[in-house]
Amino acid sequence: MEKINENGDSLKKVVLIGPESTGKTTLADFLAEYFNTLWVPEFARTYLDQLGRPYEESDLLEIAKGQVRTEDEQAKQARGLLICDTDLIVIKVWGKHNYGRSHPWILDQMKRRKYDLYLLTYPDIPWVGDPQRENPELGEYFYGVFKKELTTLGGKFEEIKGPREARQDNAVKAVKALF
Repeated sequence: MEKINENGDSLKKVVLIGPESTGKTTLADFLAEYFNTLWVPEFARTYLDQLGRPYEESDLLEIAKGQVRTEDEQAKQARGLLICDTDLIVIKVWGKHNYGRSHPWILDQMKRRKYDLYLLTYPDIPWVGDPQRENPELGEYFYGVFKKELTTLGGKFEEIKGPREARQDNAVKAVKALF
């Protein structure tokens, strides 16, 4: 079923997914500028910046709801293409990794929400730490987890590797192929 926003425009959705510190936000911003469209930031960053304590399992549901809400708001305004800097797969994976499970609402929403393309970022660029990043040594592990999730989901994905310019070129080519 074709997605139509409130302006009556057909809408393609592209998600950036991958381990921490693999250039997703930088690439999302670049793609939005390149294609003159909107992008959905990672809601978790804003939420965790304002939390004032270590996050708990219950926070993952609030983060998921905020991500979905923000995406839906941006989708109403986007024309033709919406770039998403993460989706619920990431929250599912963090829930399983940290707490051994994922909330049923997150799993249900994953089944309902459809995306046209995932750009899976590989951990082959230098790690840049920040207070929200937890696992510099687990990049390859999480890359494999995300790849398995995407394969199981049956979603179309492209692996994004290499230096910044190669990543940008490959991402642009993959997105252009949607149209």
